[in-house]
Amino acid sequence: MDGQLDRRAELSEFLRTRRARLKPEDVGLESYGRQRRVPGLRREELAQLAGVSVAYYTRLEQGNGQNVSAEVLDAIARALRLTDAEQAHLTHLAKPKQQRRRAGAPRGKQPVRVALLQLLESIDTVPAYVTGRRSEILAWNRMAAALFGDWGKLPAAERNWARLVFLNPDYRELFVDWDQKAYDMVSFLRMDAGRHPDDPRLSALVGELSVKSEEFRRLWATHDVKEKSYGVKRMRHPLVGDLTLSFETFRLVDDDEQAFITYHAEPGSPSADALRLLASWGTDAAASLSA
Repeated sequence: MDGQLDRRAELSEFLRTRRARLKPEDVGLESYGRQRRVPGLRREELAQLAGVSVAYYTRLEQGNGQNVSAEVLDAIARALRLTDAEQAHLTHLAKPKQQRRRAGAPRGKQPVRVALLQLLESIDTVPAYVTGRRSEILAWNRMAAALFGDWGKLPAAERNWARLVFLNPDYRELFVDWDQKAYDMVSFLRMDAGRHPDDPRLSALVGELSVKSEEFRRLWATHDVKEKSYGVKRMRHPLVGDLTLSFETFRLVDDDEQAFITYHAEPGSPSADALRLLASWGTDAAASLSA
């Protein structure tokens, strides 16, 4: 893959895939014609819902979004029933003039503030780590190493959640619902790609994973996007067995491309006991995962 993603192609494919998932009856339109040659809504149906001309919408779906207004994007997002994350992604891809605030290539290094590193070290009962752009793992505490493996033994380039999920077989075993984890990772990367299509390292990562993983290639083609937030993960650790953990994501105020993520167990649950056991084993637990 070249040094950057094609913003126009990304915009075109995103709109087409969002339109294809809707049926006329989903949006209160009568379905005309016995056979429809395209899945989902036709362009003219979408344009009608959004209150724009067919020619205008067609230009946008062909990737010509440079001069589109925020109001038109909002109308199209409503017509397509986009989620908040999808609407943000559409705005990033279309990039109306009033949205253009940052130019130039994205930063390479993503330093973590010293105070945040100290906070990580002080949390000794909860797995916690910091991620940055491209799903890179920037910092972590001892409990995160006990749960996920000793990332410190990996080369810096391999401390990346997408690479671990798709290329490291240990993580297929660790995550009980690996398919969902894989889907989430690709959706996060899609959001990142919308924000930074000119990031050569992100483009290289997508290219590598597309070549090495059929699952990644299939999921990338869906153009689905989502933001990292909160939820529950089920894991099967080689030392302590099954765990059900809730995770929370906190975006940093001074750098929204970095996120502080924690995992915790319900008090008094078997998973809480398992985390305490991992804490007592420390580095021995971290060594149990070859990652």
